[in-house]
Amino acid sequence: MTSATPFPAPLPLYAIGLGSNRRHARHGDPRRVLLAALAAIEADDVEPVDVSPIITSEPIGPSRRRYANAVALVASPLSPPDMLARLQRIEAEFGRRTGQRWSARTLDLDILLWSGGAWSDGELHIPHPAMTDRAFVLGPLRAIAPGWRHPLSGHTIRQLAARLIRPKPVARKAVDRRAAAH
Repeated sequence: MTSATPFPAPLPLYAIGLGSNRRHARHGDPRRVLLAALAAIEADDVEPVDVSPIITSEPIGPSRRRYANAVALVASPLSPPDMLARLQRIEAEFGRRTGQRWSARTLDLDILLWSGGAWSDGELHIPHPAMTDRAFVLGPLRAIAPGWRHPLSGHTIRQLAARLIRPKPVARKAVDRRAAAH
């Protein structure tokens, strides 16, 4: 008689959004800041799985500097609040200060998705509430996890990204007015 050794349960996955649009004294330009942040995220209890290409994007809000953005997939037994605390410590180590929303920042780390589904506890909301409206999130996420389903809508990341970049139809009345003007 042989006894089967059970395989350990797979660790939960997190999709972590990374952004930077300020130089760091030690790490350098925003691209290098993201690379250093990826190294800082990796720990005994956080295993890197995949990382998207780093892209540049226009700022949201009052900041004038372009952002470097990427998404990392990591496996970890940490609970969502513990993962958030880890990411906030890393942001603080990179010099992030609280202040004006959407201002220039050395490092911004967000939990976008968690393989455990949706999570909400007042301080943390998973999936990230604004991710479906942001091409700088969905583009990199689509590169590494196109089939991951949004836990609330059920759409895949590929579908969400396609909806975001698809041109919006022109309102019928506007088209009729332009035709009448000629």
